[in-house]
Amino acid sequence: MEQARPAFIDYYELLQISPKAQPETIQRVYRILAGRCHPDNPHTGDLERFLKLKQAYEVLNNPELRAAYDEEYHLQQSLPVDVFNMQEFATGIDGESNRRMGLLCLLYHRRRVNPDEPGLSLLQLENMMISAREHLLFTVWYLKDKGFVRQTEDSGYAITSSGVDHVEQGLPRNRILYRLLKEAEDGAVRSAASSPIESEEIPIAS
Repeated sequence: MEQARPAFIDYYELLQISPKAQPETIQRVYRILAGRCHPDNPHTGDLERFLKLKQAYEVLNNPELRAAYDEEYHLQQSLPVDVFNMQEFATGIDGESNRRMGLLCLLYHRRRVNPDEPGLSLLQLENMMISAREHLLFTVWYLKDKGFVRQTEDSGYAITSSGVDHVEQGLPRNRILYRLLKEAEDGAVRSAASSPIESEEIPIAS
């Protein structure tokens, strides 16, 4: 019987760095995070996370291993985020409020890990959210009109400071999207819906 393929871990998300990060940046960020998560640290020690960080560093700090990893990384970026397959994001008015917050969460995370290129194109959002662009146009218009997102120079979309505030204020009440961002910290954003989660829709209000 064929063994299941190990789950892909996004090492860039785990280290919270850009995929274009230079070796010096990788080394500096790793030292900071590893020191925080080292099991000898009595306040913030986390053995499981420390071992993941160590694995990420060993791959990204090795040019040959990083080149091979980056090929798989770019392939993974074209895959949808599983959480958007859930009923809470169904096409139509029933899933609209969650769809707005879901899109904001994707842009929030993008700006955190890739501040130099904080935008996502409509095509990228379409693929990640498993939703036709025609179904996202209303969502994007609403978020732009509220000032939560802006259009970038390359015609993508990026979250604004008002959008960041809105996500951070509303996220604790939406367990699905909270888990989406929390699992992104462990590099597992594309498997965020691996188990059922009860949710509460969050209307986006002024």
